[in-house]
Amino acid sequence: MKQKDKAKNSKKKIKKVRLRPLALAVIRKDDQLLLMEGYDKLKKETFYRPLGGGIEFGETSQEAVEREIMEELGAELINIHFLGIAENLFVFNGEPGHEIVMLFGGDFKDKSFYDNTEFNYIDGKGKQKVRAVWVELSRFQAGENPLYPDGLLEIVTKETNAGDCYHRSISRQNQAE
Repeated sequence: MKQKDKAKNSKKKIKKVRLRPLALAVIRKDDQLLLMEGYDKLKKETFYRPLGGGIEFGETSQEAVEREIMEELGAELINIHFLGIAENLFVFNGEPGHEIVMLFGGDFKDKSFYDNTEFNYIDGKGKQKVRAVWVELSRFQAGENPLYPDGLLEIVTKETNAGDCYHRSISRQNQAE
């Protein structure tokens, strides 16, 4: 193999790891949360996470969560309020990740969205189908499935009003053994 080809192949194997700022929407229906369902192939684990995504340069985290929900579901949020921050260090499908997650509570403006049992959309990269479903909080309290980011369950069960903010720092959760 030529030196140039070796250098090209070694560059492909190295993935740039970066800190990713996220804004996620915690949308409730009684004792259920609207969550995207994910699967880690290496851990053979189904997990759940609120909908939302990356914060773009120049936008606030609240603007990001509003934009993401509009892009993913075509829905507008109202009564948006800050819940807290989670620092999420993890390994997903063998790749390390590091996120600073801004968590927001909110409601659908169009109440008919609460009648849907399932939502399907394409991720922001346009590559993967994503399924979002209403999931009972009791499933996470019983430890049936992981809810990410870690600390979210604690935040949503302690939420008493829109003015309260709960900050949670997560260190080294979900690390591969």
